Amino acid sequence: MRVYELARELKLDSSDLLAHAKKLKIDAKGASSGLEPADVTKIEAAVKKRPAKKPAAKKPAAKKPAAKKPAAKKPAAKKPAAKKPAAKKPAAKKPAAKKPAAKKPAAKKPAAKKPAPKKKYVSPFTVEDKVVYPHHGAATIIKRERREFDGSRIDFFVLEVAIDQLILRVPVEKAVDLGVRPVISKTAARRVLATFKEEPQEAGANWSRWYKLLTEKINSGDIYQVAEVVRDLTHAQQLKGISPALKRMLSKARMILASELRFALDLTEEDAVKRLDRALPKVEVPEEE
Repeated sequence: MRVYELARELKLDSSDLLAHAKKLKIDAKGASSGLEPADVTKIEAAVKKRPAKKPAAKKPAAKKPAAKKPAAKKPAAKKPAAKKPAAKKPAAKKPAAKKPAAKKPAAKKPAAKKPAPKKKYVSPFTVEDKVVYPHHGAATIIKRERREFDGSRIDFFVLEVAIDQLILRVPVEKAVDLGVRPVISKTAARRVLATFKEEPQEAGANWSRWYKLLTEKINSGDIYQVAEVVRDLTHAQQLKGISPALKRMLSKARMILASELRFALDLTEEDAVKRLDRALPKVEVPEEE
């Protein structure tokens, strides 16, 4: 059979057929050359094998499924980004940063104690006032001065005691607390002298208790209590005599009382003492048989 006839049957180009023949080592020099039946059979078998190989090349077309790339939309599964639980951001318990509430130290505002200076102390006394200082009697405020005391500068009243001209200094802001008070009025002075007409109190059996009571009355700064001491000791002295200690106490009480009567009744020191003596009752001592 000639080559071109076999090529036509196999639907091949004669050049392709010759290439197959060459591979099979069949002697075929041209399309017009003749082929032995055995050669034709070999070529046909070889050509029939080839078609099976061509379809295999189509397999690459299967790459189209790669178009499944859209399936990559699965990344949309990023929905797990619903890590919204990360909304644990409410862990923004940062409000716990309320620690700044520790601004409480700002309570240092009490430093506004600055207004305290406004509470400037105003004394009820002034220079030239007549006052009474407990245990010393009536006095005159002769001046006000500022002195260094315990690391601070403090204002003092300078007092001159009426009877013995003793000089005392009293802190202005503590004068009232220490018992300094104004001198009594004329009306009060008459009531004080009326105390002498009341029944005197005697020592009794408990002498030490009586002595302590008299001492407390003198130091009280109360002119009525001082008058009671003068009355009781004067009565005891006239009746049966008193000890040297009680005599000193009586002298002190008379001085305190006379000094205040002097200012209250506007008398001289001498006249104040006479007025005191006239008001004291006289005790008649019965004569011994």
